[in-house]
Amino acid sequence: MFSHVMVGTNDLEKSVTFYEKVLGVLGAGAPMMHDNATGQTRALFVHDGSILILTTPIDGNPANCANGSTIGLRCSSPEQVKELHDAAVAAGGTSIEDPPGPRDGGALGTLHLCYFLDLDGHKICGIHRPG
Repeated sequence: MFSHVMVGTNDLEKSVTFYEKVLGVLGAGAPMMHDNATGQTRALFVHDGSILILTTPIDGNPANCANGSTIGLRCSSPEQVKELHDAAVAAGGTSIEDPPGPRDGGALGTLHLCYFLDLDGHKICGIHRPG
């Protein structure tokens, strides 16, 4: 359904280093770097048909987070959910909500989830949905 997600950062270099470690758990390689027409350098992590783009805001104002927003990263197993969480925390992210593990997903069954904040405060969810 989605082609890409773009998140703002106030320190592109640190954000790229963070996401190289976190997305490396999922098999993503180094990002492609791109300079757009208005002068922003953007990092594009392309993996499994999806793109995560890191950028400084075009309007020149500081990047901030949208309250109530979450970016979900699909994991291949419950173990990978935990590995993703641990890599994020080791890279400077902040663990939030309950520890990584199973949750009742209602009609979706049991989900394995983790939640953390990236270096700019964006809420990230690692999720494994069986079947």
